[in-house]
Amino acid sequence: MVTINPVLERLLHSDEPTVRFKTLARVLRVPDGAPVLQETQAAIQTSPRVCRLLAHWGHDGAPPAHPYAKWVGAHWLLSTLAELEYPPGDDTLIPLREQELDWLLGVRHQRGIRVINSRVRRCASQEGNAIYALLKLGLADERVDELAARLRHWQWPDGGWNCDKRPGAIHSSFMESLIPLRALALHAQATGNWHSQAATERAAQIFLDRRLYKRRRDGAVIDPDFVALHYPCYWHYDVLFGLKVMAEAGFVHDPRCVDALDLLEAKELPDGGWPAEKKYYRVTDRPISGRSPVDWGGAHQRAMNEFVSVDALTVLRAAGRL
Repeated sequence: MVTINPVLERLLHSDEPTVRFKTLARVLRVPDGAPVLQETQAAIQTSPRVCRLLAHWGHDGAPPAHPYAKWVGAHWLLSTLAELEYPPGDDTLIPLREQELDWLLGVRHQRGIRVINSRVRRCASQEGNAIYALLKLGLADERVDELAARLRHWQWPDGGWNCDKRPGAIHSSFMESLIPLRALALHAQATGNWHSQAATERAAQIFLDRRLYKRRRDGAVIDPDFVALHYPCYWHYDVLFGLKVMAEAGFVHDPRCVDALDLLEAKELPDGGWPAEKKYYRVTDRPISGRSPVDWGGAHQRAMNEFVSVDALTVLRAAGRL
């Protein structure tokens, strides 16, 4: 039984406008265009967290690092802002968009794409995150359509993607397939592109056939990290991230999601809410890979994390379990 009322009360009074917005829009389903939604989303743009994320970017958008530098490059900043429900249509983010697209569409990047045994070996989560973020942020142009076309062209026979360059690797990767699935689902919704919708449906089978976290041959957990909750996930996979994408793409009512939904409910804390059980970032100003300029609540087995909790409630609401 999900303990919803005290959790909702806390989320609705969170200091984080993103948490309040997601609670209103995704859990309580406040109608689009409602003043409270518009005001709450507008507050995200000037929130302390967002200001901190963007603080090291000059007014000219001069990059402090490679676009893919974890987790401070343009690629990750745009992805994070999209995940935070940053208001769409902010032209001040265009320099970030140009840096990301110059990288992904550049000659040097293309030369690194390998075809081995008729399969394109590509870290497709990169293109996927770019497509998803630019669509969500209202910054997409025809170059995003080009990235979507490339993802569809690179799709493996089993429906996903993989960057594994070993010739014997013939199965898609959960890590490299979830974000492209998410991106192509949004691309299909935003543009009506039926090719992207068909690719989305093919990719979803990878996860659904494995109940989102189990091996097909014996039902064992594929990877311990798949059943631990994280925030942010960045390019990593976990069962909540998988369920979020299934909900966004319209697959969360598939019976093959039941085990994952049961697992998510079982992770609810005694007093309500969900923890971040592990994390993929370090809060530091030192120039190391994986650094974050903000804290996302840390990882605590018995402490509620607001970002994880609102995502969990969003999934359960979409699945009809609230």
